[in-house]
Amino acid sequence: MTYLRALVLVLAMLLGSCRWEERLIFYPTRALLRTPQSVGLAFEDTNFSTSDGVRLHGWFISHAESPLVWVWFHGNAGNISHRVENIKLLHELVKIRIFIFDYRGYGASEGSPSEKGTYLDGEAAVRCVIERYGVQVQQMVFFGRSLGAAIAAEMATRWRPLALILESPFVSIPEMAKTIFPYLPLRPVLRTRYDLSDKIGKVTSPVLVLHGVRDEIVPFEQGRKVFDQAPGPKRFYAIDGAGHNDTYLVGGTAYF
Repeated sequence: MTYLRALVLVLAMLLGSCRWEERLIFYPTRALLRTPQSVGLAFEDTNFSTSDGVRLHGWFISHAESPLVWVWFHGNAGNISHRVENIKLLHELVKIRIFIFDYRGYGASEGSPSEKGTYLDGEAAVRCVIERYGVQVQQMVFFGRSLGAAIAAEMATRWRPLALILESPFVSIPEMAKTIFPYLPLRPVLRTRYDLSDKIGKVTSPVLVLHGVRDEIVPFEQGRKVFDQAPGPKRFYAIDGAGHNDTYLVGGTAYF
């Protein structure tokens, strides 16, 4: 992100428009490049609707050895098809059922993304797992990665899952803006918050925070700060040598 783009963002927000802000936070792609079947996994295509009538799309991957379901809240870019390799490794090494879905505006899901919208999407996803697959919340692990960490944490304040796992989390959008553009006064005009520091203190499930030591996008220190604000029980796991997008590859078997 360049300073010119940031200047455009500031001017747009000062004019009362949040469209540019959302374009600089959300990077969805529509085309699904592959499915779990391409890596040998049987899966179920799932469509479900949010409380405001947006139709979403996801995948359910079963596993005969586990009653648990990993509910996956992905980051701000791409779509679920960009997580297929990670899904395969998680399925094989952790041996768990997986439900992954796209937020509105991503992949085959309708609509366009916003902070409020992604919370409605997360709520609909959890309800889908409960109602369609007959899974109790106590049998779910909420997993949020990067921007998805704030969504997963918000869901964990509404339900009490078996555990909440946050990977590469940031403290908030304003804190990220301050990190990337330290000399631009963005905090007063940002509408989008994703304030994880506020949410994590309300979570009563056990919390695991993972962060790549060499994360080039979200500073390692932000992950530590999120962890410090969690009430516990909790654990922090640093992934030596990992950046933002290669945690599961660099971390290897120990990571899983």
